[in-house]
Amino acid sequence: LLSDSVLKPIVTWWDSVIADDPGIPDRFERYLEQLRRQKRENGPEPDDPRLAFLPKPMRFYMRFPEIVRRGQLLPVLGYGMRGVIWFQGESSIERAWQYRKLFPSMIREWRRDWGRGDFPFVYVQLQNYKTDPRQIAELREAQLMTLSSVKNTAMAVAIDIGDEDNVHFNNKWDVGRRLALAALGTVYGKDIVYSGPVYRSMRRDGSRIRLRFDHVCGGLESRNNQPLTDFEIAGKDRVFHPAEARISGSEVIVSSPDVPKPVAARYGWSDIPKCRLYNDAGLPASPFRTDSWRGVTEGNVIPYPR
Repeated sequence: LLSDSVLKPIVTWWDSVIADDPGIPDRFERYLEQLRRQKRENGPEPDDPRLAFLPKPMRFYMRFPEIVRRGQLLPVLGYGMRGVIWFQGESSIERAWQYRKLFPSMIREWRRDWGRGDFPFVYVQLQNYKTDPRQIAELREAQLMTLSSVKNTAMAVAIDIGDEDNVHFNNKWDVGRRLALAALGTVYGKDIVYSGPVYRSMRRDGSRIRLRFDHVCGGLESRNNQPLTDFEIAGKDRVFHPAEARISGSEVIVSSPDVPKPVAARYGWSDIPKCRLYNDAGLPASPFRTDSWRGVTEGNVIPYPR
């Protein structure tokens, strides 16, 4: 984290909080000793772990990178394993732009720590969940980008199975199934369809945009034969309008009477989109955008406002 200018503020922000109240580390150590004693003696737990003596942003102390690393990673470092499955991102949506570096950096560090080479890393893209629509869309994009920036990775899409008011949604079965498919197809070499459609490229065709995908398999489908929704297109003014979308073989063609000269398209670019694009194996397409215009989270690098 300290070696990268985009990631360094994750650490230095905490340092600045402690500098404002130098007694925090001692009070925190005393609390940890209470926890250790409780474990040894099987006694009552100390007060709420979101400690009242900490400044409010620090009460979620488990997010402090060194605490997480010491407490959750190092105790299992060295155990035999074939690969990793991972589900995280909800607490990082305000820093989605930073996550483009943060997530790959963590994967590389874990691989270096374990000393087992580039072991498989299979992860879940964030599900539909009611929050800031553009921030969570950019976090999903950061997760999608990791597929191409970090080798030996695979991603399970969950855009269709979340609960909009519950970040810990109930449908774990489909998430587990899609993670298993990704592992079987990429790690164990099974001849199966393990991914939904992933955006590959676009081509402007007059007033329309043609979108092409990888992992189409036998063809693209619209779920339950309902009309495709949550596609948008924009012209050079960068104003997005809802688009009509239809499947044509292995492509999706999008257009809008409000955008006679489109230059960019987006799909599922919100918090709870009604994403209906699948391949014939019943696996959903990942949300995506064709543009690289500045996002709302670009430049956000500190964990919490002071």
